[in-house]
Amino acid sequence: MSAEIYTRKVQSSSATEIHISAVPKRSAMTQSQISELFAGIVKILNHEQANILQERVFTVKGSVDTVLAARRQVYGRIDDGVSPSLLTGRQGRLGAISGVQVHAVACSSKPEVLKLDGKPCGRLLKVPGRTYVTLSGISAREAGQNTKQARAMLEKGESVLKQLGADFTSVPRTWIWLGDILSWYGEFNKVRNQFFTERGLVGKGSRQSMPASTGIGVGLAGSECGMDLTAVLEPAEAIEFLAVVGRQQCALDYGSAFSRASRASSPAGQTVFVSGTASIDAKGATTHIGDAKGQIETTIENVRAVLRDMNCDDGDVVQAIAYCKTTEVEGVFEEFKNRLDWPWITVVCDICRDELLFEIEAAAMPALTSATRA
Repeated sequence: MSAEIYTRKVQSSSATEIHISAVPKRSAMTQSQISELFAGIVKILNHEQANILQERVFTVKGSVDTVLAARRQVYGRIDDGVSPSLLTGRQGRLGAISGVQVHAVACSSKPEVLKLDGKPCGRLLKVPGRTYVTLSGISAREAGQNTKQARAMLEKGESVLKQLGADFTSVPRTWIWLGDILSWYGEFNKVRNQFFTERGLVGKGSRQSMPASTGIGVGLAGSECGMDLTAVLEPAEAIEFLAVVGRQQCALDYGSAFSRASRASSPAGQTVFVSGTASIDAKGATTHIGDAKGQIETTIENVRAVLRDMNCDDGDVVQAIAYCKTTEVEGVFEEFKNRLDWPWITVVCDICRDELLFEIEAAAMPALTSATRA
């Protein structure tokens, strides 16, 4: 097989959560090579009798149609109509596709497809005592200017949650895809800050219920910005938001409304979400400017500090993405990659500050029951 597939599995009496990270072993440029990667995912899903909850495909702009065609052909009947988030960065050492990340579940119930403006946009899963929601590729390209798209995107996500009797206080994790992040990240932050303040997630007297988040220079095809999220509707009070944790202080201090991490109930246990984390010190300043190795080392330790504070260790990590500013940084990261047995996907793209060369996001499940790599 030309794909390397990492599988992390957590079992409970009512569900089994399966996290799959699939990456090419070599540069994948043809449809047949890409199809083999998706075939490896389908093999796991069929073996586990599992259904997809959320999926992300990291590719490059010119290959979106090829990747979609390969996925469509391989998935066949397991495709429920919810498109994966098709995310485009710069071409790295693996060519047309950097990797595919899947969160799946095996249980007695099947995820229900959610719709926005008549189109599938996410899934709702109910298991005894737990209700879990995922939304993927939420965007508002029709809104025009980028900041208007950002506001409308947040409102669209909220509208789906409201249909389910929920709101953003039920959201432990967001992913914000900003293809041209360096040109307007400050403006995006103003939009998000205002939206969260209006909803009572931040501000005087609020509980500071900011989701953990990644804001990264990866494009969602056709839009200035896009969003994925997860939400927990049941049990009540199932989310813990950590604005300050690990070695860094609150991101809101320098204008970004997100928590450093969150902990939330998920179908088979609890998931710790570590926000996109970079080489930034406790005062919010970038460290090791111009030094890729120094930024990578510091970023890894910053993420591990969050995990330790959340009572997780390296063996509990179920998903990990390394964002590298250039292929040269990607090459430096290769020296570090195998020091941690994490299910890495590596993406080449801009980070939220021009001087930042590297960023990591991760998710961990302390009740991890098995891990495989094929």
